[in-house]
Amino acid sequence: MRKLDAIIFDFDGTLADVPLDFDFMKTKIAALGEVFMDERPVPDGTPALEWLERLAAEVMERDRAEGMEFLSRGRLVIAAMELDAARDGCLFEFTRPMLDELAWLGVAAGVITRNISAAVRRVFPDIDEHLKVFIPREDTARLKPDPDHLLRALDRIGVSPDRALMVGDHPMDVQTGKNAGTLSAGVTTGRIDADGFAPLSPDFVATDAGALVSELRRAGLI
Repeated sequence: MRKLDAIIFDFDGTLADVPLDFDFMKTKIAALGEVFMDERPVPDGTPALEWLERLAAEVMERDRAEGMEFLSRGRLVIAAMELDAARDGCLFEFTRPMLDELAWLGVAAGVITRNISAAVRRVFPDIDEHLKVFIPREDTARLKPDPDHLLRALDRIGVSPDRALMVGDHPMDVQTGKNAGTLSAGVTTGRIDADGFAPLSPDFVATDAGALVSELRRAGLI
């Protein structure tokens, strides 16, 4: 493997403990959807944001104005839950020292997240002092696992995908890296254990991002 010039991290569950309940989020979207649809929609495995957009599109087929109102209200529900969770969130203890270590080593660090900037900054107010690039949900048209989210971050710092690593606590993050042509790593600080990452065969799996960076340094990859 070639030495890495950049490591891009997910945020929630990877750099910070943010108690966001996605199942409850879908329950609230379903309750809102019942107002606009013939019956209460049943949540499936689709992420909340994409599920909301799909439901709103169904409503738009019948009445565009109502569909747009549903979409707008649903997005407010999601944003409000993200901000509430951020109030109870905190950075992992290793996050700032790890990012400082990467800066000292000359490795560009960044964050891409499906969360909103206001929620991330509530948990990590000095984020810009520790990163080369930060792209929250509102700053990109296509969210991970679409590779554009990651490729946009790498383009901003001038690093090619083959010299970068994507790190996250969810298989979606590993898939994002694979979609974009970077190396990928799973960390078990979220809801997924090592076995949960196995089907995607990430290049690395570690107990947390700090341990991962230490492993990369020992291996001479940074």
